Amino acid sequence: MNDTHTNEEQLRAEIEALKRQLEEQKRPRRQGGPRLKSRPSTGTLVFLAALILALIVAGFFAGYLPRQKREQVLAAETQTNTESLPTVTVTPVLRGETSTDLELPGNIQAVTEAPVLARASGYLRKRYVDIGDRVQEGQLLAEIEAPELDQQILQAQATEAQAQSTVQQAQAALQQGRSNENLARVTAERWQNLVARGAVSKQENDVYQAQYAAQQANVQALEKAIAASQSKVGAVQANLARLRELKGYQTVRAPFAGVITVRNVDTGALINEGNTMLFRIAQTGQMRTFINVPQSEADSVRVGQAATLEIPDMPGRKFSGKVSRTSNSLDPASRTLLTEVEVMNPEGTLRPGTFTQVNLTIPRRDTPLLIPGDTLVVRADGPQVAVVDAEGQVHFTKIKLGRDYGDRLEVLSGLQQGQQLIVNPSDLVREGVKVNPVKQEPAAGRRG
Repeated sequence: MNDTHTNEEQLRAEIEALKRQLEEQKRPRRQGGPRLKSRPSTGTLVFLAALILALIVAGFFAGYLPRQKREQVLAAETQTNTESLPTVTVTPVLRGETSTDLELPGNIQAVTEAPVLARASGYLRKRYVDIGDRVQEGQLLAEIEAPELDQQILQAQATEAQAQSTVQQAQAALQQGRSNENLARVTAERWQNLVARGAVSKQENDVYQAQYAAQQANVQALEKAIAASQSKVGAVQANLARLRELKGYQTVRAPFAGVITVRNVDTGALINEGNTMLFRIAQTGQMRTFINVPQSEADSVRVGQAATLEIPDMPGRKFSGKVSRTSNSLDPASRTLLTEVEVMNPEGTLRPGTFTQVNLTIPRRDTPLLIPGDTLVVRADGPQVAVVDAEGQVHFTKIKLGRDYGDRLEVLSGLQQGQQLIVNPSDLVREGVKVNPVKQEPAAGRRG
């Protein structure tokens, strides 16, 4: 560099000397006579121009070109140093959304579903409905023929008549007993008067007094016999009423409006009272499905909250529903909250027993930070991420993880929003190493 400066100074000195010579030649000369104008010759001018051009060319090659070369060398060295740093892909720490979609499996069931069992034993005489038929409340479904029940009714009627006769006989005996009581009372009073006058002996009077007391006891016994007979009549009548009620169950009717989902019997089948299920009816105008909400989201589920049902066999179709009730307690085995979601089904599109996916929009009180799953580094001392600071230096930071969304992870502590994380850090990425970060384009459609 000193040589270059020396050459430049020499060139500048020579140029200044030439300029002084030109100025001296242009000055007028006085030799005692008239003033004459002196002009340089053409050859001198050409020589001077050539000399100036040569000096300029020499300065260009001696000064500018070496400086340009030095700048290129410095740029090349800088680029070499930059290219020698490991290039890494970085992505920022983002904050999740204020709400999240919770998708849970469930089975669709009818809001009201009940089996129809026979209350009368016998044979199925006629069936009026089959599987898939829609019925109204009180509609006749089947008729049962029960000849034994008819005989039981006739027997109960005869028993009732016999009990009524027993009551009548007891009432007649009571009337006779009361007559005997009155006669014994009058006789006892007369003998009592005779004893007072001394006309008869006391022994004879005691006999008649004892007869009167016996008749009174007999009347009381007859009254109790009548009460017992009447109770027996009441029992017989109650049994008869029961049998007649059972006879009414020979006609099977729908307990509510719905669809016949099961039919277990056909005409002529033997029916056992209380054991044979004839039909199963489901009310399909309104359906429900039960889901198990995890403990972490249980506090966010509220009655009346909107829900959406999607059935894998019906792509593109969604059914709107709402949370109708919850169990208000967690299952100790699964740590989940049993939740019921109701959905209207006026067209009967949904069927009981269908598998469905229920989507709930859960609000979040504390929106968590989210990082891509491929930035996580798992070591013996816990999960970590490689953070690149503003100067391009790497620092490994321990974090506390929350929920796992597959391609994204929740971070509960250890990071701040906006920090740059290395994606898939290699073995070249170590603590304190400088790297050349390249930002990753965020994927569209990610949700927190």
